Amino acid sequence: MIAGIGHNQGPTMERGGKYRAFQWQKARDAAMPKAMPLMVVKMHVARARALGLDYPTYAAVRKATGRDIMGLLFSSNALRIVRADAPAVPVARSEVLSAVQGARKLALVHAPLNADAVGGANPVLDHVAMAPKFTDSWSDMRDHLGGVITGQRLSRDQVLVIGDTGIERDWSTAAQAAGYLETARYFPESTPMQVGLAAG
Repeated sequence: MIAGIGHNQGPTMERGGKYRAFQWQKARDAAMPKAMPLMVVKMHVARARALGLDYPTYAAVRKATGRDIMGLLFSSNALRIVRADAPAVPVARSEVLSAVQGARKLALVHAPLNADAVGGANPVLDHVAMAPKFTDSWSDMRDHLGGVITGQRLSRDQVLVIGDTGIERDWSTAAQAAGYLETARYFPESTPMQVGLAAG
């Protein structure tokens, strides 16, 4: 049954809905292997390391999407770029980004930062674009993010968003990305960024 206008896409209220969901989950669990072969685990550990991720994070994203992570999308907050006159990523973070292998490194910068200036100052990044505006509607944000991701020939569910604020967490949902990771989990030395700094 297709949801009509005004439907909030919540759980079905039809009789037996919970039972069908339970049966679907049970069948899905039965179809999944109980133990992953050691060789596959080793390959996943190596892949996580190449992306700069811990294995549990990589494994959780891979299990949720069924696909590998081919892109990392950072906010300017996550990269600690907050001043237009100093658009370079701090050295410690730049070194972490330089070690990433086999994935595109994308960045979305908040105004008043300039995407071209940030890209020019940070050759370690593969692509830099402007972040959605704080006043953008949900659909505008979705379209903007989708354009950035697909413009880099990536699938949305192969891109992991790394940010610092609730607004940046929403990017992951709007873009239907592989997931969201807080900056402190990717750059362990980091401290949370203040939302006010994100606004420039």
